[in-house]
Amino acid sequence: MLRLLLLRHAKSDWPDGVDDHDRPLAERGRRAGPLMARYMTGEGLIPDLALISTARRTLETWELLSPAIGDGIRWLEEPRIYEAPARVILDVVRAVEPGIGTLLVVGHNPGLHDAALRLAGRGREADLTRLRQKYPTAGLAVIDFTAGRWSDLADQSGELERFVTPRTIGHG
Repeated sequence: MLRLLLLRHAKSDWPDGVDDHDRPLAERGRRAGPLMARYMTGEGLIPDLALISTARRTLETWELLSPAIGDGIRWLEEPRIYEAPARVILDVVRAVEPGIGTLLVVGHNPGLHDAALRLAGRGREADLTRLRQKYPTAGLAVIDFTAGRWSDLADQSGELERFVTPRTIGHG
């Protein structure tokens, strides 16, 4: 079984004169990051590999997550995730090497949202409905697959095991 964790970066700021790629997290995002990290740790949602967009806000989100979920987790900056459409994100995921059972991707909307919708063919209706409506900052989709290799992931082949946000876990 393979498990894909799709995490949208935490809430970012929009400072004047700062390029989109270099936007930092907002205060709300700095609070949401550790909250999601504690949730992931408590639920055993620990990746074998993390692929992080090169944008400042995704890297800052990862910096808030990594101490709680495990400093020893292998992670890579993945430039193809920044501003990527779903098909590019899925190409990146499908290229992950064998032996990685749980993969975390920290990225952006709308690509991350579209990728989750393309992959999640079934799941609890309440989670699927919330996922279809909106993918808020610091939102986490957990999608399980029976496929044995990332390269075998097909559209609608995953089960949305859960979709959580800071608000749905009781904070934010």
